[in-house]
Amino acid sequence: MLEFAATPGLIWVLAATFAAGLVYGFSGFGAALVYMPVATAVIAPPLAIGAFAVSALASLVTLVPRAWKQADRPNTLLMVGAAILGAPLGIWVLRTADTVLIRWVLSAIITVTLLLLMAGWRYRAEPTKPVRAGIGAAAGVMMGSVGLNGPLVILFQLGGRDNITRSRANTLIFLTLSSLSLVPLMALQGVIGWQAVWLGLVMLLPYAAGTLVGRTLFDPDRETLYRRVAYAVVAGAVLIGLPIWNH
Repeated sequence: MLEFAATPGLIWVLAATFAAGLVYGFSGFGAALVYMPVATAVIAPPLAIGAFAVSALASLVTLVPRAWKQADRPNTLLMVGAAILGAPLGIWVLRTADTVLIRWVLSAIITVTLLLLMAGWRYRAEPTKPVRAGIGAAAGVMMGSVGLNGPLVILFQLGGRDNITRSRANTLIFLTLSSLSLVPLMALQGVIGWQAVWLGLVMLLPYAAGTLVGRTLFDPDRETLYRRVAYAVVAGAVLIGLPIWNH
């Protein structure tokens, strides 16, 4: 039997996976923000990150086809490429840093992101391609180290001038494609093995189910509700995942 199958808290990992898919399908972001604090309280961060990257395969079927038609594809793919280039540095941090420290950093990143979003931060200038590439690369470092490729990109998208439908589509495409790139990158550095792949496949069904339910709930005309629900779920994930609960 695989080691993860005997993990007492596995049911919470699967529940968090469904909740993450629900939020992702609804908002186009927030999956890792919901999943990672809960998962890393139960299993090691490298396994949690690797398995979640595998489960992102579900989004290719449930969410990406529709979002692909709505997104700013050239600029979004530029950011994905930059994130892939930045991820190896983040994976090196993951290999060398303390697990508890990673969880504290994770909680801090989520909290700062949440506060900035709730404060309504916006920028007015049209970002250049180098700026987009820089945001993507920084997100890639965060993706490799703490499993969060979203916070910087979420701020970047929600802080701009795109309507909520296009912003959601851009973010969704970026997060899905960059997350999938983590699997080979982490395997090449010896951070994950088949255990992460098998766990990710187990997580596919609850994640796919969550994304489908979330997609049906999205209404571009209800932006206020869209933001409030996402903020509430992220805040709950921060509280649940704080290292103080089991240290």
